[in-house]
Amino acid sequence: MYIPERKPLFRKNVKKTNPYGVAAMLAVILVLIIILRSISQGEITPMFMPTPTPTRTLDSFAGEGEVYFGAGDLDKAIQAYGQAVLMDPGNTDLLAELARIQVYSSTLLTIDSERIARLEEALATINSAVEIDQEESMVHAIKSFILDWLAGNSLTQAENDAMLNEAEQEAIFAIQLDNQNMLALAYYAEILVDQQKWIQAEQNIREAADRAPEVMDVRRINGYVQESLGNYSQAISEYKEAVRINPNMTFIYLRIGANYRKLQQFDAALEYFDKAATINEQLGVRDSIPYFSIATTYTQMGEFFSAGLNARKGLNYDPDNADAYGRLGIVYHRSRNYEGAIPAFKCSIRGCSAVESCEVRQCNPDVDPMAEVEGLPLSAGTVDYYLTYGAVLAGMHREVNGFCEEAMDILKMVKQDYSSDPIIMQNVDESENICNFYGYY
Repeated sequence: MYIPERKPLFRKNVKKTNPYGVAAMLAVILVLIIILRSISQGEITPMFMPTPTPTRTLDSFAGEGEVYFGAGDLDKAIQAYGQAVLMDPGNTDLLAELARIQVYSSTLLTIDSERIARLEEALATINSAVEIDQEESMVHAIKSFILDWLAGNSLTQAENDAMLNEAEQEAIFAIQLDNQNMLALAYYAEILVDQQKWIQAEQNIREAADRAPEVMDVRRINGYVQESLGNYSQAISEYKEAVRINPNMTFIYLRIGANYRKLQQFDAALEYFDKAATINEQLGVRDSIPYFSIATTYTQMGEFFSAGLNARKGLNYDPDNADAYGRLGIVYHRSRNYEGAIPAFKCSIRGCSAVESCEVRQCNPDVDPMAEVEGLPLSAGTVDYYLTYGAVLAGMHREVNGFCEEAMDILKMVKQDYSSDPIIMQNVDESENICNFYGYY
């Protein structure tokens, strides 16, 4: 007979504990503890957190600057190296490279004041490096390079000589610190050319080229040395080696073209000027210089229409650039378009209104930008404009136009600053004699 189990009367019926359930719960708790610990240590990122933005490194900015320099985009190269310097302001290698690129970027600036300002920026950059390490050879080499290029923009011969002497001392010191520094030796050769010490310059650059044939600066300076000696074919070969190493340095293409032009190989000259213009367009650089180089070449070829067309194209790239009007005036003068040269020079030297500049550019006021132009002061870079303007005014003087009054004023300014230069003064005297004949003194 079945007898049912009796329930206890005085205690609750407690269920037996399941050991497998307990083990599972302990495992879950352990996993949660591990996850929380990993989150606190940054090993695990919580869900729905925003993705962190990667921080740029020093090498990243420096590498970017190097790439931009190789591509010929010097302004972006300067920006990238500038960021690298901000991250490591005590790095003299970065400061030296930044200063070097600042110097080369000055070739894209046609106005004296802007070009000098860029070179002075480079000098300030390299002086910072000198303060950090006065015994670093490359720092002094780059400083010699900067001072040499600044000397070429000096107003007076005394300033030029003083700066060249300082550049020479910096180069010599750089070589004393490291006689294996071929960049210092090359910069020294460039300085020696500017001091008209050609034999010593050629000896130094030959050694630098033999020992550092794959350095762009060395091949460029060798081209400069050969050009100064009148060895135009050798200069072209060296400049071509420089652009083989750095294929987007437009100012070197301009030097190749200029040397071909000296050899009267005009088609080759036009080819290299066009290459410079093409590279600038690819980089988005609005540089008028290649077009004026093309215009000058066409002038020498006797193709004056093409010369004027390219000169105006260059001018329209930068319609408020007074230097471009001066270049246009030179092209017109060489083309014997004296009537066109006068308003172009006037805009360059005295400045002109937006309406006047539009007439010089032959622009369409309904479509093209209207630009007022501020005249350029007399300087080493503008003295040719002043001198040629005075000569054209004197030559075109008639009693009905009174051009000699303006001519004598312009020539007076040139005499005040360049009375010790015999070639300039010879040209001033010739123009003044014309106006003296008409009673202007």
